[in-house]
Amino acid sequence: MISAALHPPRTAVVEYDRVLLWLVTALLAIGLVMVYSASIATAEASRYTGYQAAYYLVRHGIFIAVGLLCALAAFQVPLQAWQKYAPWLFVGGVILLLLVLIPGIGKTVNGSRRWLPLFLINLQPSELMKFFAVVYAADYAVRKGAVRDRFLKSFLPMFGVMALVGGLLLLEPDMGALVVICVIAMGTLWLGGFNLKIFLGLSVLLPLAFAALVFSSDYRTQRVLGFLDPWADPYGKGYQLSHALIAFGRGEWLGVGLGGSVEKLFYLPEAHTDFLLAVIAE
Repeated sequence: MISAALHPPRTAVVEYDRVLLWLVTALLAIGLVMVYSASIATAEASRYTGYQAAYYLVRHGIFIAVGLLCALAAFQVPLQAWQKYAPWLFVGGVILLLLVLIPGIGKTVNGSRRWLPLFLINLQPSELMKFFAVVYAADYAVRKGAVRDRFLKSFLPMFGVMALVGGLLLLEPDMGALVVICVIAMGTLWLGGFNLKIFLGLSVLLPLAFAALVFSSDYRTQRVLGFLDPWADPYGKGYQLSHALIAFGRGEWLGVGLGGSVEKLFYLPEAHTDFLLAVIAE
């Protein structure tokens, strides 16, 4: 008794992957530096930023801080709670995807309605849906474990749900998010031990379905053709990708040095956001 009083039991420490933590920290640090490097010229020339060179650096730093706080909060939630509320999170994601399509609610940028304006930030529901898809697919794999070899009872319901999400994403349109979310869901079911024959069948059907989806819309067809051969129209639909390739080529193996990128100087559109990788490569 005296020993117990002198040496109280230690509080259980939640285990975490130290290697993964350091990798994430390194990526965040590299990303912060490169966002600043790629955005200086844009920030200094924009009235929106108040002509402040460090505008995007400060904003990105705030986003990282908020993201880390959210990650810390999520880390404290037991796995059982994530599993319990996974279906509701997924439903919430579907509702957000519906809201973004409503005129007056969803915000259109560059011809795509993908954002919900929330005061200082624009929320992109498809990004949340990627996380919700992971949680929901994991919960689904556990719940359907007893019938995972039966196509009608295990795979087909999940296919129907993902088809609904896919349809909403195509209406935005956001083909990239659709592909990522489908890969996430199918990959999780694969890891969950679902029937191998189903995935072998999908390996034949999905490329055909993807081709039909692409060529059923002129917009998607032009996007894919522009990706496959940006040099066919370097001043039109291939402009951004061709300049990204120029950045990669100019950097060669070792790069031109931090801050030495030329493409970020108003040649490559969205150099500090969607095409940041090209600036890093240069």
